[in-house]
Order: sequence, then structure tokens, then C-alpha cells
Amino acid sequence: MNHYSKFLLAFLVALGLAYSFWLSSGWLQLCAGLALFLFGMQCLEEGLKELAGGRLEALLKRSTATPFKGFMFGLAGTVLVQSSSLVSLLTVAFIGSGLISLAGGLAIVFGTNLGTTSGIWLLALAGHNVSLAPLALPLLVFGVLIGFNGPKSRAAGRILLGIGFLFLGIDQIKTGFSGFGEALDLGGWQVDGLPGALLFVLLGLAVTVVLQSSHATLMLTLTALAGGQLELEQGLAVAIGSNVGTTVSTALAGILGGERGGQRLALAHVLFNGVTALVALALLTPLAALVQWLATPLGLADNRLIQLALFHTLFNALGVLLFWPWQAQLVRLLERWLPERREPQVLITELAPETDELPRTRARYLGDSLLESADAAASAVLRELQHLGRLSLEVICHALYLPVEQLASDRADEALLRARPDGHHLDAEALYQRHIKGVYGDLLSFMGRVDAPRDEARQQFWIACQLAALQLVDAVKDAKHLQKNLGHYLRGEDSPVREAYVDLRRHLLAMLREVRELGRLEVPDEAWLERLQLLDERAADFDAQFRARLFAAARRRELDGLQTGSLMNDLGYVSRIVQSLRNVLQLGDGQSRALRRLTVEDEPLIQLK
Repeated sequence: MNHYSKFLLAFLVALGLAYSFWLSSGWLQLCAGLALFLFGMQCLEEGLKELAGGRLEALLKRSTATPFKGFMFGLAGTVLVQSSSLVSLLTVAFIGSGLISLAGGLAIVFGTNLGTTSGIWLLALAGHNVSLAPLALPLLVFGVLIGFNGPKSRAAGRILLGIGFLFLGIDQIKTGFSGFGEALDLGGWQVDGLPGALLFVLLGLAVTVVLQSSHATLMLTLTALAGGQLELEQGLAVAIGSNVGTTVSTALAGILGGERGGQRLALAHVLFNGVTALVALALLTPLAALVQWLATPLGLADNRLIQLALFHTLFNALGVLLFWPWQAQLVRLLERWLPERREPQVLITELAPETDELPRTRARYLGDSLLESADAAASAVLRELQHLGRLSLEVICHALYLPVEQLASDRADEALLRARPDGHHLDAEALYQRHIKGVYGDLLSFMGRVDAPRDEARQQFWIACQLAALQLVDAVKDAKHLQKNLGHYLRGEDSPVREAYVDLRRHLLAMLREVRELGRLEVPDEAWLERLQLLDERAADFDAQFRARLFAAARRRELDGLQTGSLMNDLGYVSRIVQSLRNVLQLGDGQSRALRRLTVEDEPLIQLK
């Protein structure tokens, strides 16, 4: 769908809504109440997240030591921020970036599902006959005033504004239902048996997907129950549907994120809510009777709002009890259904320059769900830098007319170094356009959208990541220029100029192998820096000796002026390639060893199996 179609569709929807508002003032009040309620939820979520800063993410990383700790984090985090979607998305992001395990994420999901029941209890306890508007107005005033005193105060003010808009929205929804109730008598949709229950389950699911908030769906359900538009069992079925609807945002985040860990957790969330919903639906009548039995001694036999909240808690607790003993088996099952993608030995697999146009390579490890957490985003960027590093080294190898496997071989193949390129080589410019530009652009775009903490260490980390990506791209660009003369002279007859280009080829391959080895090396920092200094000295010695040999050959008239100039220029490209790659290794020194090594889970900058 293009932009024009989207604009036209949005315009038609807005026009239809405007016409419906003109037809029914009750419908207008109901929609306005929903808008205020959802905006209040958004303000509350954003304010709590900003006020917590990185503490929520830090607590998430520490919470998966045991399943019980993960469960309590999911429960407490959801009660605190009143958003199971936020906690679930953070968990997907952390699993996708490798910061927590799938087993730890499962326990958190169980906790979020039980924690989300706290919201309906607050709404039910507020009651239908209690007006919250008198409380909302001073909250709005204080929320605005507090927001003028700095970032933390602004976050606290946003929380007060969120609560105020929630209260106003609840009152507006009640008023809207009072005026709209006769036209929307859901009790008249009575269908006996399982089909009737399924109808209202689907209704709850659809409304939650549209509103992206189970709280909003349950608020509508509570109001409809209080106003008599819904029977209790219909309301219970809507609550089951709303629970399933909450999995949509998590599922989309996991699928679109592209990471196996996130996809597994999203599938687990769908399975958990789906199976729980099926069990609750099958036991709907017994559970409704149990709710009635529990409410009667408390004098709440006629309070359908409390009964709905109690039912919501009961069937979510039932789901946790069903799944808790089978966590390890579920993890193994998910890993079997969604196995890890096997890393190819070589990323660039074109066979010849005349290969049909292929889609541009894009980032592997970056997804919008990772933006929920600066820590998850940082881990994903490191993984993507590793991906870009592998691609860059492969392009440089192709620019040298050498197979990529030469980087990992025990010793360089002298016959290959002296061989003439055949007609099936890959053009470095085409490889740059196809494999480097897209990944680099995705990295820059993603890093530009990360809402990173403003402390100096984090800022330096992101600057180092940006520079590392730039240095890799610069190395590839220099390799593009080097390939032109290299190919021309290597195809020629044996001569001093061809021998000089063989020397350049041999030296650059040796430097690439040393860079790769430095990236893999696990030694103390002092020893690592000494090894880096040796690389610098080898590069400087080669430059000096190569220049001396060039001018000596020119004096002997073995090289003419054009050949000498070409070799000097290409020596400059080789030197800049080496300098760029060693800069990538050194950028993380003193900042993050992971960035210096460009590794994830002990994988090297370029891994050839």
C-alpha cells in the first residue's frame, strides 16, 4: 500500500468517524473517553519508563537467575508500569540481543500475565457509581506544574497527567455508555452454549487488537456490565479474548525482529495465552460458579465488576499453574520448532559478475523492538557491526581476487597470490553497493533512533560504534579503488610492475589475517596492545621498504612514471585499509572489549567454519 492509499484510507476512516459522531452524541462521548483513557495509559507508561531510567533494564538483566525471580519481575514490573506489553517487549528485546535466556524470558511472561490483572482490580474497585473527575482535575494541574522542573520532575508530572487522563477517560466512558447503551445492547446478542462464548471471546480479542490495550477493553467491559449491556458470562468471555489480544504486539515484535530468541518467546507467549484461553473457555461455567462461590461470603454476590476481576485473576493463575512445571520441556520444544539459523561459511555467494540482480543485503540483528531498551540496542549494534565486519573483509578479499577462505587458512597460498585473475571475479563496487551500503545505512538509522542515556560513558560507546562502522566502510571504499589497477597489472605479463602488485597483494592479505587474529585473541590488554603495536610496525616497515624499492626500480628504468605513480597511489590505499581495520579494533579499547573484538558469544570478527 503506497502513501496515497494510506492517506486516502485514513481520510475515509476519519470521515466515517466524524459522521458517526454527528449521528450519536453518546458514541462521541464513548470514543472521547477511550481516547482520554488510552492517552492516559501512554503518559503513565512513558513517565514511569523515563523516571526509572535504565533501572528497569538493569533489574531485568538480574531477574533471570531463577524462574521464580523472573516470574516476580514480570509480576512486579507489570503492576508498576501497568503495561504488560512494555515488559513483554523489553523481554523480547533482551532475548533477541542475547542478554537473557529464553528460559528466563518465559518466567517473565508468566509474571506479566498475572501482573496485568492488577489493572482490572483497580478499575473494578473504583466502581461504576464513583466519579473520578474531581480527583483528575487537580492531578492535571499538578502534573503540568511539576513538569517545569527538569527531566525527572517532567517524568513525574507525566505520571500525574497520565493518572488524571485515565480518571477523566473512565468517567467519560461511563457517560458515553449511559447515552449509547440503548443503541448497543450487547445482552441482546445472546447465543446459547459454546458459539455464544466464542462470539464474545472474538469480540474481546478484536477490540484489544484495535485499541492495543487490554485495560481499555476491560474498562469497556466493566462499564457495559455495570450498565446492564452485558451479562456476566459474556463479560467473562470478553476478558478471555482480551487476554489473547495482548499477545499480538509481542508476536509482531518477535516476528519482525527476525531474531530466533525473540521469535521463540513470541510463540511461547501466544501458546501460553492461547492454551490458557482454551482451558478457561472449556471451564467457563465451572469457573463462573467458582467466582460466585468465592464472592458470596464476602457480600459481593451482586457485584459483577469484582467478579470479573476475580475471574480474570483466576484463569491467568490457572495458566501459570499449567505451564510452570513444563518450562524446560517448552524451551526444548521451541528450540526444535525454531532452530538457530546456521551461519554460512561465506556471506557473499555470488558466483559471477553476470549474476542476476539480487536484493540488497540489510541488517540482520536490528529491529524496532530493540529500541525499547538502550542495553538491548547496544548489544544488537555490536552483533550488526560483526556482520558488517565479515562483509567488509569478504569484499576486500574479492577486491584482491582471492577466495575468502584464505583469511582462515593456516598459511597463504603463494600460487594463488601469484595467479592471474580469471574472468569470473566479482567487482568490488558492485559488492559494496549490494552488501555494504544497506547494512551501513540500517546501522546509522538504528543508532540515530536509540534513546540512549546521556552519561559520558554511554555517549562515548555510541560514538565508538559509529566510528567503527565508518572505518569498515572506508576500508571497503579504498579496496574498490585498489582493485582497478591491481586487476589490470596482475593480468599482464611477468614484469617488475606485476611483481610489485603481487607484493602489495601478499602484504594486504597478511595484514587482514593479522587483524582477524587480533580480533580473536584472548590475552590481557597489555599483551594485546603490544601485538597491535607489532602490526603497526610491520605496516610501517613495509611502506618504507616498498617506497624504497619503487624508486630504486624507477632509477633503473624498470618502472616508468605512470607505473610508479599507480603503485604509490595503490600503496596509499593498502595503508589506509590496514589503518581503518586496526582502528576498528582499537576503538573499543578502554570503552568495551566486546566492541574491540567485534564478537558476540566469543565469535570472531569474521568466522569461517
